[in-house]
Amino acid sequence: MSVLTLLVRIHHVRFRVKSVDAVTLRRSLGRILRELERGGEPILVERRRQAAAVLISLRDYRERFVDREADTQRRDLVARMKALRFVTRRGRTTLDLLRSIRSGRT
Repeated sequence: MSVLTLLVRIHHVRFRVKSVDAVTLRRSLGRILRELERGGEPILVERRRQAAAVLISLRDYRERFVDREADTQRRDLVARMKALRFVTRRGRTTLDLLRSIRSGRT
């Protein structure tokens, strides 16, 4: 028995995760997907009594993977923008230049 299978079995017993074998999943995919959409709880897929995969809702997928990736990309972009801060020859930034233009000084 692999470590992953052991951990999944412990989690399954402790938190009562719904599980389904691969054959049942194949025969009843529509029903199982509806249960997943309604309940939102992950469903453990087993093949030959071994943990093979976990089905999660689209909402959980977005929260755990897509939104997290977007946040990481956003932080990286802001960091790159801050690193591109332009400084003129006199040591003034572009913001200083805009302020001086607005006030009528150059």
